[in-house]
Amino acid sequence: MNKQKVKGKLRVYLLWPLLLSVLWLLTGIVLIIVNKNAAWVVLSVTVLYFGATLTMYLLRKKYILKEYVDFAMDYGQLQRKMLKELHTPYGILGADGMLLWGNDEFCAATGRSKAGYAIRDLLPEVKAFSLPKYDMEDRVYHAELEGRNYEVTLRMMETPEFDEEMQKLGFVNRKGQTEKLIAIYLNDETDMLALRQESFDRRQIIGLLYLDNYDEVLETVDEVKRSLLMALLDRKINMYMQNIDAVIKKLEKDKYFFVFQNKYLAELDERKFSILEEVRSVNVTGGETAITISMGLGVNADSYLKGYEYARAAIDLALGRGGDQVVVKDGENISYYGGKSESVEKNTRVKARMKAQALRELIEATDEVFIMGHANGDVDSFGSAIGIYRVAKHLGKRAYIVLNEIGSQLRPMTGRFFNNPDYAEDLFISNLKAQEMAKQSSLLIVVDVNRPGLTECPVLFDRIDHVIVLDHHRRASDSLENTALSYIEPYASSACELVAEILQYIGDGLKLRPLEAEAMYAGIMIDTNNFLTKTGVRTFEAAAFLRRSGADVTRIRKAFRTDMTEYLQKAKAISNTEIFRGNYAFAECIPEGVESPTILGAQIANELMEIQGIKASFVFTEYKGRIFISARSIDEVNVQVVMERLGNGGGHMSVAGAQLTDVTVGEAMDRVKAVLNGMIEGGELK
Repeated sequence: MNKQKVKGKLRVYLLWPLLLSVLWLLTGIVLIIVNKNAAWVVLSVTVLYFGATLTMYLLRKKYILKEYVDFAMDYGQLQRKMLKELHTPYGILGADGMLLWGNDEFCAATGRSKAGYAIRDLLPEVKAFSLPKYDMEDRVYHAELEGRNYEVTLRMMETPEFDEEMQKLGFVNRKGQTEKLIAIYLNDETDMLALRQESFDRRQIIGLLYLDNYDEVLETVDEVKRSLLMALLDRKINMYMQNIDAVIKKLEKDKYFFVFQNKYLAELDERKFSILEEVRSVNVTGGETAITISMGLGVNADSYLKGYEYARAAIDLALGRGGDQVVVKDGENISYYGGKSESVEKNTRVKARMKAQALRELIEATDEVFIMGHANGDVDSFGSAIGIYRVAKHLGKRAYIVLNEIGSQLRPMTGRFFNNPDYAEDLFISNLKAQEMAKQSSLLIVVDVNRPGLTECPVLFDRIDHVIVLDHHRRASDSLENTALSYIEPYASSACELVAEILQYIGDGLKLRPLEAEAMYAGIMIDTNNFLTKTGVRTFEAAAFLRRSGADVTRIRKAFRTDMTEYLQKAKAISNTEIFRGNYAFAECIPEGVESPTILGAQIANELMEIQGIKASFVFTEYKGRIFISARSIDEVNVQVVMERLGNGGGHMSVAGAQLTDVTVGEAMDRVKAVLNGMIEGGELK
């Protein structure tokens, strides 16, 4: 024991009586100057004190050290006992991930009483290459052990004090260096996760449910059966809400408000919101017209008010997309369900008259109007832009149409406006020119598109404060917001149809010129595939109005005849068509020698739908570094949903498209096939 070395604060503590002798010695030396007799007394006492202290230090040192060592050993044993019986599961790993030691709680948590196994055998989540490598570095994982959930923390231990202790315990390598050890802690988070899940499940989801075509269907039902129809609808809706423990309140004759817990959302999602089919099946007349519903859900909002705002935005989106669907808004994420029915055409024109009046007031309040459609404009966007141009000129305003590229399909129409004395030279301007001329006080009218990223000049939205949207495509999640006027009607066949109705309510004797009427008539004709697709009573009424305004159908037909090169490419694409799963046509449009490949692709997609047994057609065109997809159907497949699931697509139920980048035609086909397979396996397609 006497060989023990004393160091640090303990050594100072033992030597302090001897060091005090120096103070007495200095005191005696100072007293020599004052009183020599007193000084000799102090020095004598100092010598006796030093001798006695030194003797005590030498004789009692080993006994004092023994007491300290005994205390330290008892303290170390107490520490080891406390660590072994610590309520937190704790263990020590070697640098290779082998468990060297674990306390009682660690053994109980892991279900293993002995060490000597690799930690990855116990926790597959912990890989050998993912162990901590640096001093005090932490790695955190989450794992399940014996039915409990744990947060696993691994920490590299390389402190000098820790090294000394490990050397004493024998954890040294062949070079005599301390082995690197890793501490492992298990934090039981089972109860916390359960509480978190319970809190998540109990979150309130706010929903709005609207009957899409309430008035239209009731007009076809006898008065005697109307009460029966409403009773059946209320019963269907209330029973569905009871199954998810929802509180529902009827706000109006065709509007409902409801609240339910978040834990039921997964169940509704799994069943694809079967209430859509259940309500559609209610039919008391035996006719083909059935009531459809739209639902908007606000999920994971920070407050009830925010949840209601989410629900309002979701229901607006559902109605803007044509109804008969559910839209779930979870923050910025939006999910769509349903949408299997065509939009129901409204018999009343009250809305068109109100929108026309609002449009007139906004145009009258500005000095100049900028009109633009979507990029790579087609005949519908051009014709509707021409119709709005006529409104602006009729009201005495300067108007410009933003048009960058003029393809082969547009050239027969646009060519008749150039060098025409009836029209200004700056009728058509490029996007660069539009950016230079635009002012905040100007008015921007967007036609045939409701997504800012797809317009001819997206920069104009930052330059002009007041924006109007007139479109017939279903509303997308990134649609234009905060507009001065929005008229989006998915039931319409084309943007030209909407504009033709508006023209009839502008007033003051507005008259279209024959050239303008032909441009609009051509837009309707092209978008409806010669009045075969997505046409209603109001479509033909709009066409009749344009015919009365001077549209010459024969001249239009001649203008849109196909040249020989395009016809041969079309025949080649159709002859090489692949039939996927017996009902889906896949074709590639080769753009060689074709001025407007994307338009040709759309024509091929229309042609393929004339083949018996084809439910949907998809034509792929590689053009300007992108893959353009044209999708068509009649009434069996919602191609808009298919295109939306590709990430950058949309359109109508029967007419849709998408653009893909950084893929080949073959890869694009595989992605569409994967979407179709998923929808078929999920029961969305048959």
